[in-house]
Amino acid sequence: MLAQQLISRFELFAPKESAFAGDPIGLQIGNVQQTVHRVLVTLDVRPAVVEEAISKKCDFIFSHHPLIFRPIKSLDLSIPQNQMYADLVKHSIVVYSAHTNLDVANNGMNDWLAEAMNLKNVKAVYSKHYDTNIGRLGQLSERTSVTQFAQSLKQTFDLQGLRVITPDRQKLIKKVAVVGGDGGKFYPEMIQSGADAFVTGDVYYHTGHDMLADGLSVFDVGHNVEKICIPMLSRMFNKWNDANQWGIEVVESTTDTNPYQFM
Repeated sequence: MLAQQLISRFELFAPKESAFAGDPIGLQIGNVQQTVHRVLVTLDVRPAVVEEAISKKCDFIFSHHPLIFRPIKSLDLSIPQNQMYADLVKHSIVVYSAHTNLDVANNGMNDWLAEAMNLKNVKAVYSKHYDTNIGRLGQLSERTSVTQFAQSLKQTFDLQGLRVITPDRQKLIKKVAVVGGDGGKFYPEMIQSGADAFVTGDVYYHTGHDMLADGLSVFDVGHNVEKICIPMLSRMFNKWNDANQWGIEVVESTTDTNPYQFM
């Protein structure tokens, strides 16, 4: 199968045009006309992930977070990040990344997170600024305290800890909004949508103050919960593989790319 065949099918599901302006999605490195046999699905492309791809003889890496967020200023191979690029080229590994277009896609990242939290009656939350949906809003099966919901999130996403912003730990919540990744800046839209709780990651300190002043309960579960994309994308790719008889093997990355440790 050519790499382009998987890419074209994926872009029917999550068009590149739906990504936020300036988001460096799409082909990151390699040749889309290359024949590929084994696809490694990962959240991040880090040196250890590339080593995993090489050891497992994968010739395509499909990631959620882009390989190249910022322009490369040099290719000094004494820098581990640059050596990773060289290793990808040396081993003819194609890298493709789907970021905000996967976040906003129907049955994409934010829907997967909402499903994992067992939210009901889920609908999209729209942002005029970005002219697209930027999250999901759903309902818990019953009103739950902030403390209880925090504990359930730790179990759902296998977290050692999470940060909670709330005016009252015993506050009862029912309507929950979610934006995967760094979604703190979207909290005004979540309030406008009717949410009384918001699940996201990487909340900025001063934004946390604003959230608190506005009476919103926020659960910062971190960026790494987006690793839910690994099994979900793998399932999708296997379905397409069977339907189209591509003859590829889909491999789920087992490398932990979370940079944080809790002590």
